[in-house]
Amino acid sequence: MIADAEEQGADAVINVRFGTTFLMGMASEILAYGTAVKLEAESGK
Repeated sequence: MIADAEEQGADAVINVRFGTTFLMGMASEILAYGTAVKLEAESGK
C-alpha cells in the first residue's frame, strides 16, 4: 500500500482499514485499504 501511494506521489496513507472474511473450508479473504494523500503547507500562515 505504501509503495503504491509513493508511486502516485502521496505523502501519507490515512484511514487504513483491515478486514477478514471466512469464505469456506480453509479459504479466507483478507482486505486492506486506505486513502493516499498529498500534504501541502497551509497558506497564509
